[in-house]
Amino acid sequence: MLDHPLSPRPSRRDLIAAGLALGSLPALAQFRVEITGVGLTQLPIAIAPLRGEEAAPQKISRIVLADLERSGRFVGVDASGAALDEASRPDLSLWRERKADALSVGSITALADGRFDTRFRLWDVVRGEDLSGQSYAVTRADLRLAAHRISDYIYEKLTGERGVFSTRIAYITKVGSRYSLWVADADGESAQSALSSPEPIISPAWSPSGTQLAYVSFESRKPVVYVHDIATGRRRLIANFRGSNSAPAWSPDGRTLAVTLSRDGGSQLYTISASGGEPTRLMQSAGIDTEPTYASDGRIYFVSDRGGSPQIYRVPAGGGAAERVTFQGNYNISPSVSPDGQMLAYITRTGGAFKLQVMDLKSHASAAITDTTSDERPSFAPNGKLIVYATRNQGKEMLMTTTLDGKIKARLAGQGGDIREPAWGPFQK
Repeated sequence: MLDHPLSPRPSRRDLIAAGLALGSLPALAQFRVEITGVGLTQLPIAIAPLRGEEAAPQKISRIVLADLERSGRFVGVDASGAALDEASRPDLSLWRERKADALSVGSITALADGRFDTRFRLWDVVRGEDLSGQSYAVTRADLRLAAHRISDYIYEKLTGERGVFSTRIAYITKVGSRYSLWVADADGESAQSALSSPEPIISPAWSPSGTQLAYVSFESRKPVVYVHDIATGRRRLIANFRGSNSAPAWSPDGRTLAVTLSRDGGSQLYTISASGGEPTRLMQSAGIDTEPTYASDGRIYFVSDRGGSPQIYRVPAGGGAAERVTFQGNYNISPSVSPDGQMLAYITRTGGAFKLQVMDLKSHASAAITDTTSDERPSFAPNGKLIVYATRNQGKEMLMTTTLDGKIKARLAGQGGDIREPAWGPFQK
């Protein structure tokens, strides 16, 4: 963060002044998704090209397959050459021969009003069952969203868990001397600028409704917390007290923000209404307390050096005695708690390397799940099955997603510039 030595890359977050230009800017060039690794129980699925897809602006079947493979739960079966749509029953014996357990077929048709009618049907190849399907009449701009919704449907039907492909992520980029806050699809595509500044922007945090982002800027020549409305671009000032105002985190009900303030000396944790007002101090500490994040049970996880080195603690939302959570290693920061409250992702420093770590909060067993050495800012998907994080490889900063065991990773490689501080948004209402 800004006002303490707990960040793995403090050079990014030290010299922050601002001059934010609000409003929509052109989208970044699209990302390239590279999926690596092999899971233990991947379901083989065939995603046949939609009838009419070759003439469509988006190749829906490719988006769906990339979504499903990135989840770590599926592996694609070659479906090239298939001439199928949602209206006819496929010969499932042929797909059994191809070792597919499931098959998706469909069609896409241009409508007279400029929209596209996108339809699909899912088949259980093993049982020979029709698992139904859906249809979407969408504009050209929403074709990718339609594809992600197809992915969500397939994922939920075949796993029993809700898919996250139609959710969004936020992240920061630095291109030349300009910093931007972006909102993108969960696969990194269709990025739109929410903020742009000649100086750094940090600490984006999604509201539980997915309609707002909290962030920190330095327009007043010091760190100040704002909340930004995604749809309108309007924002409101939340914390502009004496000293530093940083590290906003939303409560599960969206009514409160936890923030780090130095108004009373030192960096300490406070809560403040999401509409602003007078903050309430959570506890007294002689150390630096920062990087708060709420768990679903309302407890706040945070980083503190009160014990001599940066470690992760938790405290009731109303304040009280802090309980230490991490004990392995002498430098653990950037906590993120899974939506079910069972897992903790964080960054640990070992011998100069910063690595993504995942801990089972019940057993306290933890493990590093990456082979990179400059990981930062993990954030759980809203179904708790994936983590997005920033890292550096061969001198380039990038976003990655990973399964919780680290076996399946997807690289979201931008077209130039540094990429950092991802935050995975909630399910769309």
